[in-house]
Amino acid sequence: MKSFLSGMPELKLGLNDKIMMERRRKKRNTRAKSIEMDDIRFHQCVRLQSFESERLISFVPPDGEFELMNYRLDTKVRPLIWIECHRDIKSHSRVEYMIKAKSEFKKRSTANNVEILVPVPIDADSPKFKVSTGTAEYLPDTNCIRWNIKQFNGQKEYLMRAHFGLPSISAADAGQEDSEERAPIRIKFEIPYFTVSGIQVT
Repeated sequence: MKSFLSGMPELKLGLNDKIMMERRRKKRNTRAKSIEMDDIRFHQCVRLQSFESERLISFVPPDGEFELMNYRLDTKVRPLIWIECHRDIKSHSRVEYMIKAKSEFKKRSTANNVEILVPVPIDADSPKFKVSTGTAEYLPDTNCIRWNIKQFNGQKEYLMRAHFGLPSISAADAGQEDSEERAPIRIKFEIPYFTVSGIQVT
């Protein structure tokens, strides 16, 4: 959170009433469907008594940027954007990738500034790309493909194909470690007004 307010105003944020803190869940031993937040931590400016009694986060914001609250979810979360990667090595002379990205969130939501990073062999060269949307480029400094999608609507699916040449002597033959074998596919994105936990701020 970043405050641009002058003076010392008291602010109040309300959370949806499905939230149930860990200690209350254990005390009541209820199985009611709720958002179970563990290890909740507030900034020192928050009045804890207001949250415990009224579910209101009451605070006087300090100057500048600060973290108001953080928490942990002890539940399994389904990926919001599902990535499938198929790799095909052709006689040690070239490698082909087929990447499929599918959004698992609802149609009314949109993910912005999506960045998908796919690791490739350290000795790959001569990149060629074909994408159904967005742009793709090879980043030799980090040995990966970067696929950028400006806006990714809910319940959509996009494809990216990449072709690389490989040298006659592979990195493994030369005694070099291939970072592709240990690096995961990474993805970054933003969805306005969306939280995985289901928490709503009023």
